[in-house]
Amino acid sequence: MNKREDEMRYMDYAATAFPKPESVLREMDRVNRMLAVNTGRGAYRTAREAAQIIDQTREELANLVCASDASNVIISPSASIAFNQILRGIDWRMGDTVYLSPYEHNAVIRTLYDIQKKVEIQIVQMPLKENLEIDLEALSYRFSVQRPCCVCITHISNVTGYILPIEEIARLAKRYGALVVVDAAQSIGLLPIDIKEMKIDFLVFAGHKNLYGPFGIGGFVAESDYPLQIVLTGGTGSDSRNLEMPEKMPGRYEFASPNIGAIAGCLEGIRWVRANREILWKKEKELTERLLEELEKIDGVMFCRMDKGKQIGIVSFWMEEYRSEEVGLLLDEDYKIAVRCGYHCAALIHPWLGEEKYGGTVRVSVGWKSSMEDVEALVKAVQDLAKR
Repeated sequence: MNKREDEMRYMDYAATAFPKPESVLREMDRVNRMLAVNTGRGAYRTAREAAQIIDQTREELANLVCASDASNVIISPSASIAFNQILRGIDWRMGDTVYLSPYEHNAVIRTLYDIQKKVEIQIVQMPLKENLEIDLEALSYRFSVQRPCCVCITHISNVTGYILPIEEIARLAKRYGALVVVDAAQSIGLLPIDIKEMKIDFLVFAGHKNLYGPFGIGGFVAESDYPLQIVLTGGTGSDSRNLEMPEKMPGRYEFASPNIGAIAGCLEGIRWVRANREILWKKEKELTERLLEELEKIDGVMFCRMDKGKQIGIVSFWMEEYRSEEVGLLLDEDYKIAVRCGYHCAALIHPWLGEEKYGGTVRVSVGWKSSMEDVEALVKAVQDLAKR
């Protein structure tokens, strides 16, 4: 079915999934109308029902990533807050070395550089090959020369869609007893994750992307005995006379009144994703490959293309004679296509791409509502712009 002329073609799923599945919206409406109470010390039925939603969300998230226990799932308002809890919770010592991929999000980069101001840790970027894949051989050598204390790896780049070899990197890191922190904001719900098998200590998730939940819900899954220091404190609704945070997870790292509406939306999103996972993966794979094939045919268009099978959902390109924000504006105003332009909260990878004189990239990202028709419309628009 063709879209109406005034209907936006949304191609910014890497920023957030939009629109949400109808079942997610219905469940959020139901919970906000009927169960929007504080679950902490409520002894009444409505509070107990709301608390069950939180427990079920932990269980679904734990199952999704093969975690040992649902109590290892820490719910927070966002992935960025989760990264602060993890990275600031590490007992850093002067001279400790943390490795991060050049693909990391600023939630990781800025937090580490802020920590470096207080403790003189060494922040080292992982080496890349000419094709912009992680150079595992060179990384292994660097680990042997400068031992890692912690390794931060994003699973799917929010700029290029590159699927990083997190399992291989984690195995190298574990030779030196390093903590492994994985950013799964773009991958959870789309790619299979086994937190134990992949040797991941802390895995961060965002509910509003490939879990198809709302904003205001994120967190991390801990599969490690490492005792993170407490960074944020507050009311937990339990053990209230104790002036210290609880000793056990998840209460040790959770605080304030839980956002029950967002949590309910995330829970329904996870269930929806589990029912449609194979379809979602196949669709994103096909649309990504088609987009790459068609962009390659357009003169004056440059883009980052990884080896086949190592890129999904996201394609960044830039054009001769245009600033990237100009392309985004024209796509919106003349073609009603919504994309993201600029540097995408990932400061380290853009110098590798070589598009800084164009003001960053035009990022196209697809999701459940995307169609081959959307890709063809985007390609046709870029062809038109290239001829102007």
